[in-house]
Amino acid sequence: MRGRTVEANAASAAPGVSEWHVHEFVASLTSSAENTVVAYRSDIEGFVEWAQRLGITAPDGVDRLVLRRFVAFLTTRQFARRTIARKVAGVRRYFGWLRRSGFIEVDPSVSLHAPGGQGRLPKVLSHSDIAELLDADAPDDEPVWRRRRDDAVLELLYGSGIRVSELCGLDVDGIDLAGSAVSVWGKGAKERRVPLSQPASDALALWLQIRRDVLAAHVGAALFGNERGNRLTPRDVRRILDRRSAVPTHPHALRHSFATHLLDGGADLRAVQEMLGHSDVATTQRYTHVSKERLRTVYSQTHPRA
Repeated sequence: MRGRTVEANAASAAPGVSEWHVHEFVASLTSSAENTVVAYRSDIEGFVEWAQRLGITAPDGVDRLVLRRFVAFLTTRQFARRTIARKVAGVRRYFGWLRRSGFIEVDPSVSLHAPGGQGRLPKVLSHSDIAELLDADAPDDEPVWRRRRDDAVLELLYGSGIRVSELCGLDVDGIDLAGSAVSVWGKGAKERRVPLSQPASDALALWLQIRRDVLAAHVGAALFGNERGNRLTPRDVRRILDRRSAVPTHPHALRHSFATHLLDGGADLRAVQEMLGHSDVATTQRYTHVSKERLRTVYSQTHPRA
């Protein structure tokens, strides 16, 4: 499945990039998550298109100055700092691969870095926002099956902090109600086991009672399906939130809220890192900044001598 997707993506790549070996680079990303592969492909094709406008026809025409001009170009386009960092990481990985594959003699991206600065902190829902989202009464005309599915989806996203892509890829055997845990495949094809909250366990138990009657046979062991009879997609999850949330909310905000609320409650940073599936603790540490900002705001708003 993965190989066919990569081939399809490569076949639809922007024209005029064969000299840049973009297809081969994309095909080499066998250990990366599907979303990462798609992002790298888009980012590298964007860089190639930009370089070609400068008259550069192949990667051996790129030097450090060109790459610095590219980063400056991204900055002037007012991309978010994390987006620029992702694009720069993709360019570095691409040129490193070109060097190792013998397509260029010198890697011009060795000293390339994204610009510094304070990045935007993740959006976190308040406890009252979470309660309103998860505990709101169902509309009178909502089908019971959809309500049970949506309850299970949202409780799982917030209660275990898993990524939306991980949730959509879940099969029934990934749920262990007796052990109150869920096993997911994360980035880099790494499996991890995450605790299930009691509300998530209860919601999943109710959904599993009717899942077989609702989902079509061709979805196989998929835990969740959509109205069209296919495995649930990230876009479907977004639609669930659009129906349930009183304010615009991205599904990833539930993962952010999971991590921040744990740290607010005194959870160990390393334990949160393991549950989130972060390979680098620095990625998890940004939630400590969110937690500190929230505490500072509460202090300034409620302490009589703040």
